[in-house]
Amino acid sequence: MATEVGALSSAQQEDGMLSQDNTKEEVAHPYGDDDDDILNEAEVNGNWTPQEKALHEARLKAKAKRRLRKSSSRNSTSESLSESGDPTAGDPHSPKGKVCTNDRKSRTGKGRGLPKKGGAGGKGVWGAAGMVYEVEEPDAQDPNYDESAQGDTVYATVVPEVDEKELEKMVNPIVQEYFEHGDTKEVQLLLKELNLGPHKYEFSSVAVSLSLEGKASHRELTSRLLSDLSVKLLSQNDMARAFDKMLKELPDLILDTPEAPQMLGQFIARAIADHVLPMSFLDCYKGKVDCEHARVALDRAAVLLSMKRAMVRLDNVWGVGGGLKPVKHLVKEMNLLLKEYLNSGEVSEAERCLRELEVPHFHHELVYEVVVMVLESKGNTASHMMIKLLQSFWKTGLITVDQMNRGFQRVYNELPEINLDVPHAHSIMETFVDLCYQESVITKQLRDACPSRGRKRFVSEGDGGVIKN
Repeated sequence: MATEVGALSSAQQEDGMLSQDNTKEEVAHPYGDDDDDILNEAEVNGNWTPQEKALHEARLKAKAKRRLRKSSSRNSTSESLSESGDPTAGDPHSPKGKVCTNDRKSRTGKGRGLPKKGGAGGKGVWGAAGMVYEVEEPDAQDPNYDESAQGDTVYATVVPEVDEKELEKMVNPIVQEYFEHGDTKEVQLLLKELNLGPHKYEFSSVAVSLSLEGKASHRELTSRLLSDLSVKLLSQNDMARAFDKMLKELPDLILDTPEAPQMLGQFIARAIADHVLPMSFLDCYKGKVDCEHARVALDRAAVLLSMKRAMVRLDNVWGVGGGLKPVKHLVKEMNLLLKEYLNSGEVSEAERCLRELEVPHFHHELVYEVVVMVLESKGNTASHMMIKLLQSFWKTGLITVDQMNRGFQRVYNELPEINLDVPHAHSIMETFVDLCYQESVITKQLRDACPSRGRKRFVSEGDGGVIKN
């Protein structure tokens, strides 16, 4: 029994020594000879137990697999380098013989040495064979982007769409300027530069609202503008939307312009006559309007359109503008204005009537008529009232320096003819001019330009009637 234990312990020691020797051999000589393995196996078969024998066989199989894996990897690398024709391919210590770490070929030894994913993997590769790519648009952010190589560059101006809140601020100056020059083509060019978008119909409502607060000539100009824009920029639907919006806003418009319903009705009638609005515009509101002011406007338009020869008469629905009135009519209006002032003495009423004539270029005629009335009047009442009137017009800027000078100069030139009807015209004229100068109505140069009649003095009767020099 003791001999068996001793034999077993000696066998285990030999097994331990054997395993250590095998490990050292594997580390020192990983690619050792097969004969040594056969001898070791024979020795184990004679002395080891079945369990130890099975364990040792498993170790040997694992060792053989490791050898096979390393040998296959070495062979594939050497073959690929030898095929390239490089004489240093077989030298592992040569810089050219080293395997590149960035090589796309598999280094595990499992594959066939082909590129990963068939050449379609990774960044910056051409892709798999047979892959068809679509034409890519050049990217301006690409570092290699060449602007000159992209052909002719076309630059387009992009106008942002006008916001609804900013539209009124941008349109107001255009309409106010149009009231001064009256050129519809200029307005069309300015509107084309603006991108009004879906809110372009609001231009019509803004223009009509501004004209309601202005003069009759402004409303006439607005009707002409709508007529010209309806052909090129605004459709009948846009115009209908604009007037529909104004009908809804009448309760607010009437606060500033009490006559807004009647005026809007005239605008609607004129627009239908000019084919700006469709003929069925009024029919759409029959029995559907709850606002009293809107009903007044629509009734006014219906009455104007039902008149005889309405289409012809509606051309003058706003009257004739001051610049289009005949000169005789303007002279008559100014004479009537001055006579009413002499009777009432209301300067504000006379100023309102003169502004409504809208002929600032013809105000010299008023100055001329004032001076002539003073020369033909009796007493000093008319003279003082006319000086007060001219002084008011001068201070408010209604009559300019040029118009004042032209009016007095016309009287100076016609004074000899006036003197035939008014014998004391020269003396009355000198007195009136001095009073006007004292009230700062005329300038000193204009006062000095007043003609004076030379006085002829005779000597006594004993001198024989000789004129004294």
